[in-house]
Amino acid sequence: MKLAHLLDYLESIAPPAFQESYDNSRLLTGHPGMEITAALCTLDCTEAVVDEAIATDCNLIVAHHPIIFGGLKQLTGRNYVERTIIKAIKHDIAIYAIHTNLDNVHTGVNARIAERLGLTNTRILQPKAGLLAKLVTFCPTAQAPALRQALFAAGAGQIGNYDSCSFSTPGQGTFRGNEASTPFVGEKGQLHTEAEERIEVVYPRHLAGRIIKALLAAHPYEEVAYDQIPLDNAWAQTGSGMVGELPQAMPPQAFLAHLKTTMQATVIRFTPVEKPIKRVAVCGGAGSFLLGAAKASGADAYVTADYKYHEFFDAENQLMIADIGHYESEQFTKQLLADRITEKFTTFAVRLSGVNTNPISYYT
Repeated sequence: MKLAHLLDYLESIAPPAFQESYDNSRLLTGHPGMEITAALCTLDCTEAVVDEAIATDCNLIVAHHPIIFGGLKQLTGRNYVERTIIKAIKHDIAIYAIHTNLDNVHTGVNARIAERLGLTNTRILQPKAGLLAKLVTFCPTAQAPALRQALFAAGAGQIGNYDSCSFSTPGQGTFRGNEASTPFVGEKGQLHTEAEERIEVVYPRHLAGRIIKALLAAHPYEEVAYDQIPLDNAWAQTGSGMVGELPQAMPPQAFLAHLKTTMQATVIRFTPVEKPIKRVAVCGGAGSFLLGAAKASGADAYVTADYKYHEFFDAENQLMIADIGHYESEQFTKQLLADRITEKFTTFAVRLSGVNTNPISYYT
């Protein structure tokens, strides 16, 4: 299989447009046209993981964290990042990172955490705004149903759990073509009035090119009138963190035991609370920036990582902050990646990395 084929799929479930501005989710080594034989899924790409890929004949590593985060101005092997990249290039191994874009989709990293904790009625904790746009176009009434279907097939008209969403209003369009025109209806040089529908559909901005291509291909007119309108609406299916509910409320200590077991955490740093834990907010990796959203959601506990000492005071006895560690919060992401790839490509070889890339050890 060509690498490009797999990347197209990964970027359909976690579009690069959803990554944070500081991130570097992308193909880091290799090229889209190369043939891939097997993929190794991992949380981090290190030298040991590249060695594992070599030993298991995997020429693609799919990692959550990008090994290249800042700019590389030289490759001399002076640190682990440069050594990892050099080794991958020498052995013709592609490295693909799928980081905050996978964090920000409703079926991504936080969904897997929520699933392990047994949360139900889940939703994005802090939806993102500015990712949607609206297309407005005008079409002869008879051709409007076919045009709508073409737009839906291209990815427009999906709102939450609903698809094929649109709004139409009837009206009249007027036009007059010159001698160079080839009008679909009417005659050259004559003013024509046509019964038309104004069609409005919402779509993700990163699909704009595909949507407009579908519009132009399906529209009967020689000259197509349309507007693209950016929207500030928050998109409920895209954003940071997740919140849901446990099947039954649990005493704080029982919840901590449940959390430690299900997330395979060695240590949990937490702020004590007296109330039962029912609603739980989660964020894989460093999540202190979402505490306000967790409080606003009515969460009884907030599970995340990388909390600093003084940040724990911000709980203010309103909820339990439970810091389980960065690696521990995201360690099941490699299984998530493997599951997604094998669901789509059932005969393609996918391996889970056996390397523990956690840079932190605990003395107990």
